[in-house]
Amino acid sequence: MGRVAVVTGGTRGIGRAISEGLKNAGRRVVASYAGNVDAARQFTEETGIPAYRFDVSSYAECEAAVAKITAEVGPIEILINNAGITRDATLHRMTYQMWEEVIHTNLTSCFNMARLTIDSMREKGFGRIVNIGSINGQAGQYGQVNYAAAKSGIHGFTKALAQEGAAKNITVNAIAPGYVDTDMVRAVPPAVLEKIIAKIPVGRLGRADDIARGVQFLTADDADFITGSTLSINGGQHMY
Repeated sequence: MGRVAVVTGGTRGIGRAISEGLKNAGRRVVASYAGNVDAARQFTEETGIPAYRFDVSSYAECEAAVAKITAEVGPIEILINNAGITRDATLHRMTYQMWEEVIHTNLTSCFNMARLTIDSMREKGFGRIVNIGSINGQAGQYGQVNYAAAKSGIHGFTKALAQEGAAKNITVNAIAPGYVDTDMVRAVPPAVLEKIIAKIPVGRLGRADDIARGVQFLTADDADFITGSTLSINGGQHMY
């Protein structure tokens, strides 16, 4: 039996590519979703991957979901913290609710899911955690103080947890995608999108599969000497 992998926000966009990639690598994959029932149902019909609905920003809902997944599928050994939202505005126009929703969904969710799976990983002596950050958490972005703060926080969370998990064969890494060809990016006005692509040295947007391949690499059983790292998959747009 393959190792059980959970991908939060795993039914659409980058998350879907990650879910499918892990399944193709022999993992028993479970995807989570927040509210789009029709998309989740279609995802499961097309991929055969079960989708569980819960709010990753709620510790209580995560706790119930982890217990259910463990009972129905098995102990979670691979965790991909991918779920995320945007609530963009410049700071002088940003409401507290816009700040709070992004911080809780994008950053607190990483704590929720990692805290609820780390004990099982420690007991088994194996774990792979990959947190999906962002180029905008590395370089910042106008109008995204909340998003950039949450994603930057993910990178610090990754480094600290990696130190805690290393002795138990639990690796914790992050991936920082650049601009990827998803529905969200394609919704950007064409003139703005042209300017974004012009800043990417390889001359194109990323593909969801580019990120999925990085996840497969970092979650492999023999990837046990890579921890606390951030893999930047951005076409050379931001290098540091």
